[in-house]
Amino acid sequence: MTSRIFASKALFVAALALLPMRPAHAQHLSADGGGQTFNYLADQYFSDVYFHFGPTAGTSAGLHQYDDKLEDYSAANIQKQIAALHTYEKKVEAIDPSALDASVAGDRAILLNNIRSTLLTLEVIRPWEKNPDNYSTGITASAFVIMERPYASADTRLKSLIARENQMPQVLLEARKNLKNPPHIYTEIALEQLDGDISFFQNDVPSAFTDATDPDTKAAFAKSNAAVIEALKSYEAWLKSDLLPRSNGDFKFGADTFAKKLSYDEMVDIPLDHLLEIAYADLHKNQAEFARVAKEVDPTKTPQQVLAELATIHPAPDKLLSTFNDTFSSLIDFINTHHIITIPSKVEPTLEETPPFERATTSASMDPPGPFETHSTKAYFNVTLPEKTWTPEHIAEHMSEFNVGTIISTSVHEAYPGHYIQFLWTPQFPSTIRKVLGASTNIEGWAHYTEQMMLDQGYGQPGTGAQNEREAKLIRLGQIQDALLRDARFVNSIKLHTGLGTPGGQWTIDQAVNFFVTDGYQSHSVGLVETKRGTADATYLYYTLGKLQIMKLRADMMKKQGTAFNLQDFHDNFMRQGFAPIKIVRKAMLHDDSPVL
Repeated sequence: MTSRIFASKALFVAALALLPMRPAHAQHLSADGGGQTFNYLADQYFSDVYFHFGPTAGTSAGLHQYDDKLEDYSAANIQKQIAALHTYEKKVEAIDPSALDASVAGDRAILLNNIRSTLLTLEVIRPWEKNPDNYSTGITASAFVIMERPYASADTRLKSLIARENQMPQVLLEARKNLKNPPHIYTEIALEQLDGDISFFQNDVPSAFTDATDPDTKAAFAKSNAAVIEALKSYEAWLKSDLLPRSNGDFKFGADTFAKKLSYDEMVDIPLDHLLEIAYADLHKNQAEFARVAKEVDPTKTPQQVLAELATIHPAPDKLLSTFNDTFSSLIDFINTHHIITIPSKVEPTLEETPPFERATTSASMDPPGPFETHSTKAYFNVTLPEKTWTPEHIAEHMSEFNVGTIISTSVHEAYPGHYIQFLWTPQFPSTIRKVLGASTNIEGWAHYTEQMMLDQGYGQPGTGAQNEREAKLIRLGQIQDALLRDARFVNSIKLHTGLGTPGGQWTIDQAVNFFVTDGYQSHSVGLVETKRGTADATYLYYTLGKLQIMKLRADMMKKQGTAFNLQDFHDNFMRQGFAPIKIVRKAMLHDDSPVL
């Protein structure tokens, strides 16, 4: 389960949002620094660098002046982006944080870390040389963000799409120039998703614009779309015949790069060996709790036997979306009657099937509109359904991820009170930086935290999400199973990319998949998808890492406030801080620099 809240942050940095840079505005830096100077500089950064080099991210954020532009993936433009980032790094560094109030000082830290993380990606991790999926997925996403929301007429959006599509074949030519000895698994993932990408342009994109009426625009689209399809087919053939046989690179980040990325993205600088200890401690705690509850379900069975039974209790694939939809009313009622958090809107998210370019690496996600979108404000709850080509065994494994327990925890995570409610709070975030530059430990940590918190507060008991005591226990087992999945990500992310704590310093793909199955209590197919994801999404330990930080923050707030502590106030105040790293949220709420864990 994941979120596409500003997914552009990860996707389009990796996909290299690169266009010729406009001249920077005059700085107008005041002598004494201060919030006004910083805010002006931040606005410059977003216009001159962040959205300028990432126009798809601009569209996703609701800034439609970028709709007819596409990322320039050429090596020359990568160097322009790197130069621009270094320029802004120096400008932000030059502003004294002591001259800023606490909130703006936090924004400065977020912006500076975003710049450094992007530089780490482009200069050190270098996905533009290593990951062929960035190119094919990148252009598919660029089309998707135009077609998914009716923010303008079909003819207007189609003209923007044509402008983008006319630039897409060149992207796949740049890929051939840029890619150098990618990891074999990266090329495999790209090939696995390409058929879906091609089908997307063949079927989904044309069907999204059936309301277009201008004949010249429709004719131009037929031409541009056909060219994209042919370019993707050619790219797929090239990957198979040329790139795959010579894909012998290493996906591992290494300990130094891994630690830097974690520090820049999440403001967590805990030593990796200690993080691994934290991961194992939470894993073993959840395994013990699973065994305890499983014994209550059926004392004659082992935990693994109860898990196997749980895996079979799921809706039919064609009922999956409606089953999720049916959970919303009871979750909303519980949140309101138990004063969990303020829900800013009564509008519910729309359930739909996951877009094809995301199906290989995610089973469910929340896709809200961008923070600046004013004309199309619908949020989509995406669920990955089984493919028609899958075997019955594969379908059964996939559906086991949507058992009676994980249906609830996924609805909580993605919608109420997880990602969707956090999205509804976005207008109240204090700055553009807090709306656009999100820490995954905050976004995913919050959603994962809510899974346990809601059950701890009493949801999932008979009359509130469960029909009887046995189902209540199965719901708790599903929540723990999801927690174990995130624990396994925590362990595997560190081991896959650093080899820490493994004999010979090597943790193989097969070992990672097996760990998801044996220790994370997942099916083999889920373990394989999760491992593939972890090879590129290296720091996807942020789910549990964020959850644990939020739980510690709550405990520290309870200790500080005593009987005055109020859970709804705590959650509302947490929301008001935006998508900031928990370290910044802690300082705002506790007014100290105490450890995050």
